[in-house]
Amino acid sequence: MYTHCIKCLKPIPMSLMVMGFLLAPGRVALAQDDVELEPVIVTAPPMLVPLEVQLNTKAPQQPLPANDGAGVLKAIPGMTITRKGGSGGDPVFRGMAGSRLNILLDDENIHGGCGGRMDPPTAYIFPDSYDSVTLLKGPQTVRYGGAAAGMVRFERKPVRFDSPGATANVALTAASFDRYDSFADVKAGTSFGYAQAILTHARSGDYEDGNGSRVHSRYKRHSGNAILGWTPDKDTRLEFSAIRSDGEAAYADRGMDGTKFKRENYGLKFDKSNLGGMFHKIEAQVYYNYIDHVMDNYHMRTPPPTPSANNPDRKTTGGRFALTLLPTETLNLTLGGDWQKNVHTVRRGGPRGSANYYRDMDRAEDFRFHNTGLFAEARWQFSEANSLIGGLRGDSWRVKDSRATSSTFKESRRETLGSGFIRYERELAENAVFYAGVGQNERFPDFWEINKLGTGIGSDSVLDTLKPETTRQLDVGLTWQANNLQGFVSAFYGKHKDYILIDSRYPNGVGGLKTVARNVDATTWGGEAGLNYRFNPSLKGGASLAYVHGKNGSDGGALGQIPPLEARFTLDWERGPWSAGALWRLVSRQNRTAYGQGNIVGQDLEGETGGFGVFSLNGGYRLNKTTRFIFGIDNLFNKTYAEHLSKSGDFVITGYEPTMRVNEPGRIFWLRAQVELK
Repeated sequence: MYTHCIKCLKPIPMSLMVMGFLLAPGRVALAQDDVELEPVIVTAPPMLVPLEVQLNTKAPQQPLPANDGAGVLKAIPGMTITRKGGSGGDPVFRGMAGSRLNILLDDENIHGGCGGRMDPPTAYIFPDSYDSVTLLKGPQTVRYGGAAAGMVRFERKPVRFDSPGATANVALTAASFDRYDSFADVKAGTSFGYAQAILTHARSGDYEDGNGSRVHSRYKRHSGNAILGWTPDKDTRLEFSAIRSDGEAAYADRGMDGTKFKRENYGLKFDKSNLGGMFHKIEAQVYYNYIDHVMDNYHMRTPPPTPSANNPDRKTTGGRFALTLLPTETLNLTLGGDWQKNVHTVRRGGPRGSANYYRDMDRAEDFRFHNTGLFAEARWQFSEANSLIGGLRGDSWRVKDSRATSSTFKESRRETLGSGFIRYERELAENAVFYAGVGQNERFPDFWEINKLGTGIGSDSVLDTLKPETTRQLDVGLTWQANNLQGFVSAFYGKHKDYILIDSRYPNGVGGLKTVARNVDATTWGGEAGLNYRFNPSLKGGASLAYVHGKNGSDGGALGQIPPLEARFTLDWERGPWSAGALWRLVSRQNRTAYGQGNIVGQDLEGETGGFGVFSLNGGYRLNKTTRFIFGIDNLFNKTYAEHLSKSGDFVITGYEPTMRVNEPGRIFWLRAQVELK
């Protein structure tokens, strides 16, 4: 039996709508780590503490996010997603992307395999598999590796049971364009240990833009997580985890689609608190990540006369340790280190049955990276209202070029880089904090940058010539909470020495153009601000603003891939079991562009981008303490628009209309049922 919602919404199985009613009567024991789900829909999470934005990945969100990590991040003011299709977007914060925005999964590094960024780290993230995501702005921490623009941590809460029990969290989502998501998280354990299983599945057809034009964007994704933990006492945890996932995704901006996104992950984590004396906590972990990615031009589109496939893979192994010391009541000191090794290989060929079937080809290694880092970070509260936070970090990098056709074949490069920061925080009044910090981050060229051509005539390698990038940045801001008013203001000013620019229109010396990686000096400045005000116990309103300005000091003019000014206005109402809300997103035009220049995620397209406004509505009903339903309409007025930071949609795909940029989805109707059993 099916229920038809509205014309644009495909039939939704009735089983999805009644699942909550069938499960609601159940009751199981409550584990300490479980809390009530937030009753409101996430539209623009505030910054409640200096430089940190956190949101609950299991809370419903509007606009309805893509089923990957980037989709969750786009709710954060200042964060933009580069659109390629329905999945696999690249996050950009304050105009910075790629390795300038460090992405960690339970403090593990993961690197994609595709040379064209089909699979950024967020492509392998299933948001419901994690409990929270935290953005740390700017180079204002050294504990988790280097960060020029910021650090994003997807985390799972530690699981701990005081007595035998079990919990379950189930969510089902249906939306326009044949989108269906399902998620289940089941935990069981005693005071001595626990077991957890997480399953996710998602699929969507091609979406349509506001004009009704179909965009090549369908995808399928699934994952399975198994976690076992030993908790012999309340201060000790030893945890083993294993993850398997795979999927496929159509792309509107290129000649190939991603037909395999296989990931294998194994991790072992240990932590122990209250060690005695000045020793507070020790943490240690090791992990293994393997990515096996396939892109081809024949599975998800009309095959060309000569179909082909690329099959890159990347193996990453690493670890981390940290020791937290409390020498005095006012001083917190963390000492530690981390390391990783990743090896990238690729093989190419044709489809099954061809003389050069790609799976029969030998893999060829192209790059091998090693990194070891040591860090120290401290917080000193030198008076009741004043604190200093600072840290230092040193990183030893080594990369080997294994490309047989490269002029630097078998050559290696080593660099020792340093990063650090110091920040002052002052409590101005109860629940109001001012901060000002200065940070420096030295960043080694990543795989996608060091794989580019050089600027010289005939230069096929930048292994020896591309300099590390140095970011020096000032971050200042204020957060406050007073009665019914909550707000934040954050601003930054950054100088980037030897900024690594990807230039796709650099003269090749013989009358043509080529894509190169080169160093320039650049400046960025801007910030974010937000206010939330509760008018009465049932009604709350909010507004946020984000702006970035970038300048290329070496070439003159604008720095490429800088998002325009953006504002969000929200209104949320809740009374009893019912809730409702609205989101109005306004984006200005962007006329400061640098045609053909940008970063590893993308380069500016020709011409300026027009501004736009998008209005969305949501509502919800909580049946009881365990079950609730959330529904919404994104892009209510069916606006046809594209983000400034978007890939080109001009690539001709049979049956699809080419566009200058990949257009965003038109009107979307969605429904989510969520059940939490405790």
